[in-house]
Amino acid sequence: MAEETNTIVWNEGKRKFETVDKKAYLEYEVRGSTVIDITHTYVPPSKRGLGLAADLCAAAFTHAQTHSLSVIPTCSYVSDTFLPRNPNWNSIVHKDDPKSSM
Repeated sequence: MAEETNTIVWNEGKRKFETVDKKAYLEYEVRGSTVIDITHTYVPPSKRGLGLAADLCAAAFTHAQTHSLSVIPTCSYVSDTFLPRNPNWNSIVHKDDPKSSM
């Protein structure tokens, strides 16, 4: 059985990646011209367990890679769960101390 793909859209004005219904989202901040800081990922209880958080992260990391950006994984889901499960994205993780970028 094929897995259904969750549709994620980029809301540039609100600095979010979100589901079409806007109930699950990933927020980020721009840190300079080449760095984004993923600050928060949220999935409501009714939608948990569907892979939405991972899909939100994958959309944000794909966007960053496509636009030659590096990522600061401030959000604990990104740093503690998504990146350990998806080490292929470590190549675009910002290498400098995150505190020096603020």
